[in-house]
Amino acid sequence: MGRAMSFFEKPKRVKISTKSATLAVTLFLTAALSQVSLAQDFDEEPTWSYGVGAPAIDPSTVFELPGSGRSFTHGEIRDPFGPADWYPGDHPTMPDIVANGQYPDVWACALCHYPNGKGRPENAGVAGLPKEYFIQQLQAFRNGQRKSAQPRKFNTHLMTTIAQGMTDEQIEQAADYYSSMPWTPWIRVVETEEVPKARFSLGMYIPLEGENEGMEPLGIRIMETPENVEHAEVLRDPYSGFIAYVPVGSVARGEELVTTGGGGKTLQCYICHGPDLNGLGLVPGIAGRSPTYAVRQMYDMREGTRRGASTALMQPVVANLTTEDMISIAAYVASLPPGEPE
Repeated sequence: MGRAMSFFEKPKRVKISTKSATLAVTLFLTAALSQVSLAQDFDEEPTWSYGVGAPAIDPSTVFELPGSGRSFTHGEIRDPFGPADWYPGDHPTMPDIVANGQYPDVWACALCHYPNGKGRPENAGVAGLPKEYFIQQLQAFRNGQRKSAQPRKFNTHLMTTIAQGMTDEQIEQAADYYSSMPWTPWIRVVETEEVPKARFSLGMYIPLEGENEGMEPLGIRIMETPENVEHAEVLRDPYSGFIAYVPVGSVARGEELVTTGGGGKTLQCYICHGPDLNGLGLVPGIAGRSPTYAVRQMYDMREGTRRGASTALMQPVVANLTTEDMISIAAYVASLPPGEPE
């Protein structure tokens, strides 16, 4: 029996919803706009943290991962309604909404967040989040309370569409699933003055090769890049993590802000996020998670585009923070070992 074709390979004659058509246009525009150099005006907006295209690959190309014993075409790997699950024995059985989504508007959670909930810099690592917090955030997307300060952040719009298409039962199933898995190390923080020259690929920095490769100043930003480019960008390997290059001295500056409040500039993070920043009750853990994501969320909260019950508690915390402060906080927090919540 022949291999079943993926969503990307199947010839389809279907009625596409208005939301799906809008998403398709948004994705196209994002790919086009991402080729435009983004100005780094750090007093205004950390554009590098929003990452707004990947090399073209024949969707029928077959790939394998060591130790998986499975093979998938590139089309299957990125199929929004049934993406590749390389290691099905290493996580609980996925609910159908996580594994396959719901055609045409609800993409499978596992596509972007991976079956193990690790995710990539352009989205959230959702493994180990408190169930109630997870549900609260999907409801915030659904109700229009969670938006991006960067209009070109296409997957924020995508999450709104997905949340609006999910039933309450499906939201709870996804929350049950991802909250059941602990957050484990995924990010390696490195302080440096210079980084490889890179391109954006849907939120990730990908080092340039050949005649374009070289080094450049990091400046006041975070550069989060895969440990293994092919495994992250092409294969969506759920065990290939990331390096976060951060400015020299940012970890120490972040520690001061996080642990003392920086002389009244902000509040100590452990008050809400727990003594080891691994979470406290309904408040999520932030230790060891993506610093790019952390900066993006702090900035969105400060700008008022991310709202909701839990965000109201964070707004006084971020109100007086500069982008450089946010980078330092994110660098320090990402450098901490993740663990079990309190």
